[in-house]
Amino acid sequence: MNNRSGTNKTAAFDSRKISLKSLTPYIFIGPALIALIMLVIYPLCYGVFISFFKTNLSNKWDFVALKNYISIFSDKTFISQIWVTLKFTFLVVAAHFVIGVLLGMVLNQKKAGITFFRAVLVLPWLFPEVVVALIFKWIMNPLYGLVNNYLLDAGLINDHISWLGDTRFAFIAVVLVCIWKGYPLVMVNVLAGLQSVSEDIYEAAKMDGANKVQTFFRIVLPSIKPVLTTTLVLDTVWWFKHYTIVYLLTKGGPGSDTSIISIEIYKQAFEYFNFGKAAAMSVIVFFICLVISKLYRRFLDNEE
Repeated sequence: MNNRSGTNKTAAFDSRKISLKSLTPYIFIGPALIALIMLVIYPLCYGVFISFFKTNLSNKWDFVALKNYISIFSDKTFISQIWVTLKFTFLVVAAHFVIGVLLGMVLNQKKAGITFFRAVLVLPWLFPEVVVALIFKWIMNPLYGLVNNYLLDAGLINDHISWLGDTRFAFIAVVLVCIWKGYPLVMVNVLAGLQSVSEDIYEAAKMDGANKVQTFFRIVLPSIKPVLTTTLVLDTVWWFKHYTIVYLLTKGGPGSDTSIISIEIYKQAFEYFNFGKAAAMSVIVFFICLVISKLYRRFLDNEE
């Protein structure tokens, strides 16, 4: 009798132990899952939900179905803003990769003092975007900015130029600031990828008679392609939906020359209080970014 009772207790203890063991993974992923639901999934679903309403997010909830989306796609201004955003993103990301890859290759060399330059060149990414925007707004100020002072002293210009207020220069000025801010992301990832490439590969290529250009394009780039693909997707999505620097520099002006889509979403929501339309624009931007990332991966995977 005692033996049977002891056996039952042992079985019950083992079952509780097995049950606790099976719950352990969920206990560990639980906090991260809750944070993901609260910070990503819920806001995304809520944004899709309110895009079907004309609402003030308080006591007015008029269901309008797809009217917000129809009004957006029938508005030529929205199409032009998407075009400006695509141009802005393409120029910024392309320059990031050219500068980032070149600097990553230079910093991958084993030379004295290279650690110092690695630390210095990553600084733009560490500065807050607000600080970067205010610094460059001061540098390009038409009256007392450093750019105008240096160019006037050098005799390259005869009068002060409003770099952020002139339609000829505003867009490219904003692009240059964003290039300076974002290239370290590509540089660091490329450097990390290059450092994972074995020295034996370089030696084998050298023995086979490959020059530096052939080694880079046929060996190095394919070796770090997964890093480049991930960085390309992240950098493109980041700058396609970028807001802070452009808004602080020009607020979308002059006219609509730098009016990227994120600024229009902000204005619709917090200046015109069209929260439903702003949410619909955000949903469209989300799907555009999703399509871009899918196209990137499909194109780069097909190259293999």
